[in-house]
Amino acid sequence: MDGAPQTTASPSKASIWIGRILSGLIVLFLLFDSVLKFMKPAPVVDTFAHLGLPIGLAYALGIILIVCSLLYAIPQTSILGAILLTGYLGGAVSTHLRVGDPLFSHVLFPTYMGALLWLAIYLRDVRLRALIPFRS
Repeated sequence: MDGAPQTTASPSKASIWIGRILSGLIVLFLLFDSVLKFMKPAPVVDTFAHLGLPIGLAYALGIILIVCSLLYAIPQTSILGAILLTGYLGGAVSTHLRVGDPLFSHVLFPTYMGALLWLAIYLRDVRLRALIPFRS
């Protein structure tokens, strides 16, 4: 290294707004998913049975998902929320893989969500850009 200080460009207004909108859509989806875990409609009960999970875990998973999503939605804790959501989504990948669900639609869907949530936070948060500087 040449010892020169590294600077990270500040995100553009368009980048910030795209990141905010994408983050908002992700949070809405995850909060909707967590509410379904509390309501336990038939598709949720069926999915839990298919995955080999006791339906009694739905409440705990719903709380975990709400807490992680809210941490992600709050700018001061968004990176912590993204890290926690990555762990949550990784568990979903493992669970779907274990039962032999289709790869691209079920197993990798949490990976797609994780990639989108990190992209969204990268677009809107200069702190993450400083941690992961892409160079040309």
